[in-house]
Amino acid sequence: MGKLFGTDGVRGIANKDLTPELAFEIGRAGGFVLTHGNRGKVVVGKDTRASSDMLEAALSAGLCSIGLDVIQVGIIPTPAVAYLTRKYNALAGVVISASHNPFEYNGIKFFSSDGYKLPDEIEDEIEDILLNNRSIELRPIKNSLGRIYFEDNAPIHYKEYLKEKIAIDLKGFKIAMDCGNGALYKIGPEIIRELNGDVVAINTEPDGTNINDNCGSTNPHLVQQLVLDTNADLGISFDGDGDRIIAVDEKGRIIDGDHLMAICGKFLKDNNNLYNNTIVGTVMSNMGLEVFLSQNGMKLLRTPVGDRYIIEEMKKGNYVLGGEQSGHIIFMDLNTTGDGLATGLQLLKIMISENKKASVLNDLVENFPQVLVNARVKPENKYRFLDFPELVNAIKDLEKKFSGSGRVLIRPSGTEPLVRVMIEGKDYDWIKKEADNLASLIEDKLL
Repeated sequence: MGKLFGTDGVRGIANKDLTPELAFEIGRAGGFVLTHGNRGKVVVGKDTRASSDMLEAALSAGLCSIGLDVIQVGIIPTPAVAYLTRKYNALAGVVISASHNPFEYNGIKFFSSDGYKLPDEIEDEIEDILLNNRSIELRPIKNSLGRIYFEDNAPIHYKEYLKEKIAIDLKGFKIAMDCGNGALYKIGPEIIRELNGDVVAINTEPDGTNINDNCGSTNPHLVQQLVLDTNADLGISFDGDGDRIIAVDEKGRIIDGDHLMAICGKFLKDNNNLYNNTIVGTVMSNMGLEVFLSQNGMKLLRTPVGDRYIIEEMKKGNYVLGGEQSGHIIFMDLNTTGDGLATGLQLLKIMISENKKASVLNDLVENFPQVLVNARVKPENKYRFLDFPELVNAIKDLEKKFSGSGRVLIRPSGTEPLVRVMIEGKDYDWIKKEADNLASLIEDKLL
């Protein structure tokens, strides 16, 4: 068995890669490492996949077998588990979900007691137990065994928290929503109605197999068309576990994560709530965002791709806003992970507060054209592009040509024998030509 934990927990095809036996052992090992053998409770939530019940049962049994009580909160989004872990004073939280992946996949993701995803060193400790068959001697008996409890009010607690933190009245607003047959299929439409808004929701009938099935945030054309067909003020589309969002303005145009960060960042700054006037993005954030922030007295800190790196930087610098183009937006004063529903409500709050349509806010940032070209290389060479002076000089020469009006980013693929060449600039045809030339040079040297 290879490495278990990827960038976002343990994932695989349910009952093939991610078996109930493995889920049971993950429950024992994860629970032991996170609780240090102490008694207490663990919050467990899941998405709508058919396999989630099986994995929930196995994982819960593993946790109970080392003396931990399990608070099952049912079908609920990932950010809700992060919040409820803190609210219920739990020792840990667990989400059973494979996010935007097809229904046959599933995953197990842990949160620590403070609601943050686990750092690498803790995941490594859990993996060491599992992969090296290290025995956990903790085997409580009699009344020391853990018990399973179901918290019916968990969705209510999450909704009430969001309504308290983002106090808005949506009377007169129509929201188009694609729930992707995922974890927000009930909570999403409910909270809009509870805030007096009108909601037209699609893909709200999960059957265990239709989560992310040509719907949700990876298929934004559905909510774009729904906005236009219903004359909605805003469109919102969620992924399977509800930790990210793709928004759509009333003209049917996508509001991606970079634009959301610009809109929310400016609003926070104007209200003196943006610490150090800084937003945390990734190396993939469009240069148009950086230009907008600079023109408005803000700055962008870039991290590697992945929300865990964003959150690490935010914690280190006490920053309150960060995110990715894909729609993972983190409001640190609201939650400890990306929250699609909270982001949608924040956007509505800004529309109301500033009396502006979504399209006006969407136009704050003008994206630079961006070209991505993959250069195929030998697997052993994909991290060696800086070893070749000719490549290094070509990259430097291209950066000089930009003179601050463009950007070159070279990234090895994490999973394929590819080096990705990303170039941003004002002239699409020119940057496409330069990206193709640079990719060809990389292939010549590394293939």
